[in-house]
Amino acid sequence: MHVREYFRVVSKHWLAIALITGLVFGAVAVYTFLQPKVYTATAQIFVSISTRVQPNQAGQSSVSSSTPYVLQRLTSYVEVVGSPQVMQPVVDQLGLKTTAEGLAGSVSAINPAGTVILEVSANDTSPQLAAEIANAVAERFTVVIQDLEAQTLGSSVLVKATMTRPAVPPTSPTSPTTALNLIVGMLVGLALGVGYAFLREALDNTVKSQDQLNEITGTASVGMIMFDPDAKDKPLVALDQRAVRSESFRTIRTNLRYVNVDHRPKVFTITSALPGEGKSTTAVNLAITFAQAGRRVCLVEADLRRPQMDKYLGIDMEVGLTDVLAGDTPLDDALVSWNRGMLTILPSGRTPPNPSEMLGSRVMRDVLSQLRSTFDIVIIDAPPLLPVSDAAEIANASDGAILIARWGKTTREQLAAAALAVSLADCRILGTIMNFVPVARGRYGYRYDYGYAYGRGYGYGYGYKARESTERTPPASPSDMTDQLTRNAGAGDGSP
Repeated sequence: MHVREYFRVVSKHWLAIALITGLVFGAVAVYTFLQPKVYTATAQIFVSISTRVQPNQAGQSSVSSSTPYVLQRLTSYVEVVGSPQVMQPVVDQLGLKTTAEGLAGSVSAINPAGTVILEVSANDTSPQLAAEIANAVAERFTVVIQDLEAQTLGSSVLVKATMTRPAVPPTSPTSPTTALNLIVGMLVGLALGVGYAFLREALDNTVKSQDQLNEITGTASVGMIMFDPDAKDKPLVALDQRAVRSESFRTIRTNLRYVNVDHRPKVFTITSALPGEGKSTTAVNLAITFAQAGRRVCLVEADLRRPQMDKYLGIDMEVGLTDVLAGDTPLDDALVSWNRGMLTILPSGRTPPNPSEMLGSRVMRDVLSQLRSTFDIVIIDAPPLLPVSDAAEIANASDGAILIARWGKTTREQLAAAALAVSLADCRILGTIMNFVPVARGRYGYRYDYGYAYGRGYGYGYGYKARESTERTPPASPSDMTDQLTRNAGAGDGSP
């Protein structure tokens, strides 16, 4: 992973990292400040051993020091400090409410390397009592050591243990180590936060690059559409040719010219794996973009279960494709001119009981054949591929499908299943489009909800659960001004 990728992951999940760090730091701080303060007092003991030698000429005996011997014995002396012979008298002397074993747990002794010194330390919540315990243990230790050595080595050995530095009440606690605990808490929290961020990134199987689109679908991407927080209120961005996002659709329009140059497609099916990925507004804006280039464009609302064109374009959907397929209305009578002839719309018509059968019928192919001969470009807004089979039926009757994927939402498995559905329908994916691509990652949130419903509470099996949406926008007249249409366009799937 490149260094820039590390920075990208951290910057993407900075809020979670900060939250985890703060929680761990706060927990450590609370734990630290709730711990009782423990004080440590230390007394120092000097130990020496001397042996008697033969009397001198004056009849007096002399003493010879044996430092190496002392150094060997000091290791054993350290263990003696915690023995009952030392602890119990101290408990009785100070009237402590503990046992000899309990007191031994709060007393320790060390022998600094290369010295004949023992340092006896005592811990207690009272600095005064800690000093008293350390001094009492040191005094009792000097007596016990002398008695033990006299019994073991005889009267020829002199053991002298002297407390050279009595313990004094400490002025500051040794535990808890507040500063160290807080630093460790901060570092542990930061490590956990960063670890969480990279774990989330490793477990994130959503599509986030054109390379992933190409690898999964086996088809080149024809463009990307940037995320825009205002797209919900202003879905017809292609009408404003100065808008930055409108350039995305012009790029897609240009790229589609190079798809299969030997047999240039004219009838495009716009679909996606699941609802909420931006297929409908992509179809509308792409149709407008082709029309702005002087093409004769027909936009077909083939999502018979959940049509959206009345919200976006303000047209009447009562008569349309279903009426033509049923033989109730001639095709020419069902077509609607929009925005002073910029586009020709074939609305969905009334919702039929059998959308898949109607869209896969021979009559549907005849309708598309007529539209192909009349218009330069035919764009079909099809349903999502995974919930129902409608889109696969339409794609088979068209020149190919354009598959929409939503950045950070469409998973690799969903995209692969959608591509497989198109392939099984004996249809070609003409290209893919990455939608909702963040301009600056982390700057905006993804707040739109498609509200798609093919039956109440229907689960698609890909981590998506549909819901009913009752929000509707009153239709406007096709002759309304463009800016008025843009302001009044309803919020469909909220895609750019």
